[in-house]
This record gives sequence, structure tokens and C-alpha cells, in this order.
Amino acid sequence: MKISKSAEYALIAAGYIADNHQDGAILATKISNEYGVSVGYLLKILQQLVRAGVLRSKRGPRGGFALARPPEHITLLQLIEALDGPLTGDLSLSELTGGAPFSVKMEAVCRKATEDVRDVLGSTVLSDFIGT
Repeated sequence: MKISKSAEYALIAAGYIADNHQDGAILATKISNEYGVSVGYLLKILQQLVRAGVLRSKRGPRGGFALARPPEHITLLQLIEALDGPLTGDLSLSELTGGAPFSVKMEAVCRKATEDVRDVLGSTVLSDFIGT
């Protein structure tokens, strides 16, 4: 499984926002400074999380980013897929081999592994990692 650097930063940002939700909306510059991420890059990631309905943003002097839902309702799978798209295990081994039995079996194992990863990430929520 490969998760993009953007999805990694999405996990970090959402975790930070969830862990510091008592402070109200969190500025992107605060996360950027804390973890050494370019603020421009981070803002693009945060906006994708807003579009995915994971975060909400507020402009103005008391603006920033906050969770759109309680942390127990935001899964790691939602965060990753907001940046990387659907996590799939689509292989075309059997197509490439003309249906060779070994390739059909390999595809089945890879599909099962992807389903297992989706299950784990889909049942793991932000609140599992913060002190709420």
C-alpha cells in the first residue's frame, strides 16, 4: 500500500486539529510551523479535506480550520481517500496472462489484502489517537 505525502500530511493535520480542538479553529500556519510543511502546500491539503466534508474552514480574525464532525466519526480511510482517491486493489494479472491460474490466485490475495486494509482504516477513527 502506498499513501501519498499529501495524504500523510492530511493525517497529521487532522490529528493535530483533533488533538487541539479545545483551542478553537486552528490556523494552517500553526500546523505548518509545528511540522515544517510549506503553508501553501498545507492549505491545498486542508482545502481538499474541507471539500471532502472532513474539515470546515472559517475566515477572519478568529478563522482557521476545525473538524466538520466529531473525531469519532472521521476515519483514517476518509482522510486518505480525500487526498488519494479510492483505495483499490485492482490488478490485471489474469488479463495479462490470459487467465493463468496462478495470476487469478494472486489477484484474489491482493484483493483480499486491500479489503482488509480498507476495513482497518475504515474502522479506525481520529478519536482513537487523541485524548478526548
